[in-house]
Amino acid sequence: MMKKTTYLLVLLMLSLVFTGCFDDLDDDLSTTTNINDFVWKAMNLTYLYKSEIPDLADDRFTSDEGYADYLNSFSTPESIFNSLLYLPETVDKFSRIYDNYFDILNAQEGTTLTKGFEFNLYIVPGTENDVFGAVTLVLNNSPADNAGVERGMIFRAVDDTPLTRSNLTTLLSRTTYTLNLAAYNTNGTFDFVDDDTISLTGDNINLTSTTYTENPVHIAETITSGGINIGYLMYNSFNNSFEAELNNAFADFASSGVTELVVDLRYNGGGSVQTAAYLASMITGQFNGDVFSSLFYNENLSNNDRDFNFTSTIEGVGAINSLNLNRVYVLTTNNRTASASELLINSLEPYIDVVVIGENTVGKTQASILMFDSPGLFTLDDVNPTHTYAIQPLVANSVNVNGIAVPADGLAPDIPLREVAFNLGTLGDVNEPLLAEAIANITGIGRGFSNPVDLISLPIEPLLGPIEQTMFID
Repeated sequence: MMKKTTYLLVLLMLSLVFTGCFDDLDDDLSTTTNINDFVWKAMNLTYLYKSEIPDLADDRFTSDEGYADYLNSFSTPESIFNSLLYLPETVDKFSRIYDNYFDILNAQEGTTLTKGFEFNLYIVPGTENDVFGAVTLVLNNSPADNAGVERGMIFRAVDDTPLTRSNLTTLLSRTTYTLNLAAYNTNGTFDFVDDDTISLTGDNINLTSTTYTENPVHIAETITSGGINIGYLMYNSFNNSFEAELNNAFADFASSGVTELVVDLRYNGGGSVQTAAYLASMITGQFNGDVFSSLFYNENLSNNDRDFNFTSTIEGVGAINSLNLNRVYVLTTNNRTASASELLINSLEPYIDVVVIGENTVGKTQASILMFDSPGLFTLDDVNPTHTYAIQPLVANSVNVNGIAVPADGLAPDIPLREVAFNLGTLGDVNEPLLAEAIANITGIGRGFSNPVDLISLPIEPLLGPIEQTMFID
């Protein structure tokens, strides 16, 4: 169960009364239509883009019969939910419906069924449909870690079946599989991919998904370079269950005399807005009480617009360990750095110098909230026991103190530098390309890395976890 279950919807419901006459229909509906009823009412109340969806208008239905006919026209809860999304291909790409809310509750706590590694997918040079993968992240003490999977490993097949565009989702979604490793040969031309080859090595790793709880503080270490103590934090999720661990990392940074900080958000798809405000307060400390970020709801819920402030304490943890920095370096990628990660960058920029190294971020400025089928409040209290559906719609726009939102096309880096499949390096090592670039900029070496010609990368959305690219309100 979540550590913090004080959902903002308790406040939201106090400010709005349903205008329809459909509150007493539930006992007369089939299970599917009953769930559809929950979906419509929750979206009608909170959806950020309600005014753009005619079917969510408060006066959409004039009778019980008309409302029931509407609900019955959708054969699944997913179909009615998807019909209510505003421009899902371009604007609302992030609202979600879940048929088992235990999965998302566990995921928000950091607990998932996983093999414990992440990867990027690419087209094999010289082909159109053949695919290979490069391991980017291995979670500490996970099944992958224990099986010997390492960042930078290349794989070309799964269960002895070569990966292609058409089969990759099926193969990589299996609970158990054998990863068939390969070697990437640049043929001595680092910046030219057409003559590169990928060949199986005969080495294999067997992996099975297990229930695993991730501490998002993946690496926290102090690097001394050029006489400067540089903190390096690889942080993989804004998880409110591990705020004490995050705060402890900053206590270690402070005791080590850290005066510069690199926050690695390359594989951080988001999480809690409040946790982002806490992290910002750890990085700074000199802005206590000032507005860090603001949320704005739909026109019916504008009374619930709120600010998240810089603070000196964490609820349930204690005093924040702050570094009082005037500059921070942030490492990003375009596939994974999203939502609350972008919120941190965007909302710190009015206050301190934020130097972004890496790639354009995903581009998500909206916040969501998890809603359950329960009387009135849509919380877990008195939740409907006949099903386990929940929805997580976009409910608010996030902006910084200057009223600026994260652009839909993402935040551009100050120093563009992408990860390269055949030269990923070791996370936390001073020679890892993105971290090395940050250290060079901090120390004034100014080494600069060249960007080789792009490999053709593939989208990984079908393989992302349940809270990737999310920003939610506790």
